Amino acid sequence: MNKKYEAIYMLKYIGVMLMFVAGIILLPIVVLPFYTDEIRFMVSFLVPAGIAGISGFLLNKINVPEDYRLTTGNAATVVVGIWILATFFSSLPFIMSGMLNFTQAYFEAMSGWTTTGLSVVDVTKAPKIFLIFRSMIQFFGGVGIVLIVVSALSESFGMTLFSSEGHNNKLLPNLAKTARLIIKIYSGYFVAGTLLYVIFGMPIFDAVNHSMAALSTGGFSTKASSIGAYESFAIELVTIILMILGSTNFYANMLLVKGKFREFFKLGESRLVLFFTAAVVPLIAFVSLSVLYGNFADSLRISLFNVVSALTTTGFSTVSYNDWPDFSYLVMIVLMIIGGGIGSTAGGIKLERFYIISKQISWSIRRKFMPERMVNKPVIYKAEGKALITPDVYNESSNYVLIYIAILIVGISILTLCGYALKEALFEFASALGTVGLSIGVTSINTPPVALWTMIFGMLLGRLEIFVIFYAIINITKKILRLKI
Repeated sequence: MNKKYEAIYMLKYIGVMLMFVAGIILLPIVVLPFYTDEIRFMVSFLVPAGIAGISGFLLNKINVPEDYRLTTGNAATVVVGIWILATFFSSLPFIMSGMLNFTQAYFEAMSGWTTTGLSVVDVTKAPKIFLIFRSMIQFFGGVGIVLIVVSALSESFGMTLFSSEGHNNKLLPNLAKTARLIIKIYSGYFVAGTLLYVIFGMPIFDAVNHSMAALSTGGFSTKASSIGAYESFAIELVTIILMILGSTNFYANMLLVKGKFREFFKLGESRLVLFFTAAVVPLIAFVSLSVLYGNFADSLRISLFNVVSALTTTGFSTVSYNDWPDFSYLVMIVLMIIGGGIGSTAGGIKLERFYIISKQISWSIRRKFMPERMVNKPVIYKAEGKALITPDVYNESSNYVLIYIAILIVGISILTLCGYALKEALFEFASALGTVGLSIGVTSINTPPVALWTMIFGMLLGRLEIFVIFYAIINITKKILRLKI
């Protein structure tokens, strides 16, 4: 196989996925029979979908040798390429309708696809077709473009692409069946969430939007005050359940669906979620919020919802954070940085990496007090079974965390140079990099372009887990240098 044509071969994979992106951009049109006054916006979706679909169709015509297999670098390049293109084409409806300029539209689309939820759209004025569009791209962005394509086609796309998008395992021996099973599970959760929302008094349109946004840990809402607009504990509880399910590893979700609750609660990530919830919720409620909200019961309810929203990197809220004490800000930032389950729709450094590093630190301390000849290898419980924490596993997790923190510092620095206070910059960029979506007012229609692009890059790095971006950059650089030689 001639390596000169590798770049062309990669375009075929991008073309296939681009056709699926075109279909997703067309989906919001289904609401037009219910909102006929918005039919004028149809062309804003038809044109981008048409361009994306035709481009994808033409790229798919490229002949690829049967023996061609994507390397890690090429797979990373394809995944990064399709995510950038998907965001671009998804930004066009906002631009063509006159709602947003290019930077704002690209920010909104990137926030959707990466399931972040930071928004520059005024939801009180936005047409329904755009509200459902935002929720749809969050839902599909959470599941993953590659996973959608694999489920519809076959194993031919391969595990390399599948892994590059952040899916860390196969639930079944067959990759296509794995993808279909994941989509079935999430579709079931979505339908159940929508029905529960309606039962507890949420309008059907809002229920569909919030169910998609909660399950994808995205956080786009149809209300300016998010879930707090409904003032319903039942709705908050449904949202909490959906957020936790969305931030749970795909494999662990299969354990839940099969009723293997004992195995599920043995998992390190599951235990960490329970620990953080049990420890942080009463702490914030008692130390910080009881003074603001009058009594401990209300403070506990507010703390529970918003702590889970931060930890699962969803970004829904029930109150404004502007009056919260600095201690609460700090705790929320730490939770956003930690994030949800690895291989889930959530962002952050991920619970598994945090758990691995914590176990390794604990083991290192304990080893100082043990006999020299005693062997006790640290393990963690994963959905696939016991997993040994080898030096390679620990180093990979540590390296990821260090790079994550370095990127966080760079992003915060840029936002402070844009004129924001350190607290505001820290909270907002931690939210963007962790694909959380919680905001303290930095993100708006008036946010400077430099700040928006900084958060755009943060969202993409957070969603594709940093290393994939690095692999793609290195791969592209090598190919350019090879062409020059």
